[in-house]
Amino acid sequence: VNFDELMPRLLPLESCDTEEYNSNEPPRNPQEYLRQVQREASLCPDVVVAQIDPKKLKKKQSVNVSITGCLAAPQGFSPSLKWQQQQVSKFSEVRQSVNKHRQHWKSQFLDDNVVMPKTEDEDGWKRFCLGENVCLDIQLKEEDKVNPGLDYVKTGFPPFLSIVSKLNQSTISAVLEYLINWFEERDFVPQLGRWLYALLACLEKPLLPEAHSLIRQLARRCSAVRANLESKDDDRLSALNLMICIVARYFEQNDLADNE
Repeated sequence: VNFDELMPRLLPLESCDTEEYNSNEPPRNPQEYLRQVQREASLCPDVVVAQIDPKKLKKKQSVNVSITGCLAAPQGFSPSLKWQQQQVSKFSEVRQSVNKHRQHWKSQFLDDNVVMPKTEDEDGWKRFCLGENVCLDIQLKEEDKVNPGLDYVKTGFPPFLSIVSKLNQSTISAVLEYLINWFEERDFVPQLGRWLYALLACLEKPLLPEAHSLIRQLARRCSAVRANLESKDDDRLSALNLMICIVARYFEQNDLADNE
């Protein structure tokens, strides 16, 4: 296509100016501006070839993109497809309920002992969600395990709706990242499972790229922990399967899904 023929149709110009337009001066009206655009365009070559100095190129360039899937479950450890479908249905109902009642719970006052950390306070959020006993690896006495009491500073605050409804999407992603980072180096605990489920239930679709990457990381870590379980009676198995199921089936990361 001839550029000079095309431009008048796209940018019609009136030839009513009698004065000679000085291209060194700023355009005085729309017509002069369009003339300047056409003149500059006509001076551009049709094809531009970039001159690259091979010496400046790094010999080994790599981009880390994680596309690995989940580790296969040991024989008999994988959930049935029917179970997965039931969990996705329940999770979907939970999400709808959370969304429906978010404004109500967001307006509720928190107790004085509930002090939520700032978004950027990673250590604070780990302690808030998991409790000091877990974060500081404090070994409980037998009587404490039987009757732990309600010291949330030690045992972690549960993900009450009055708490999670106050979190915006950036904070939800941040807390997810903090907890998944913690999980990468440590074992699965009940407090972690409760918070992961709640945060996933509050995560809006379509997912932001960072959230997409995080939930895939979570499913892979769950599969790695599951692969090392010694018994199908392990309390962690159903929770690990649930996390993988939600990520793979609800958030449509199908390459991570457990297949029968």
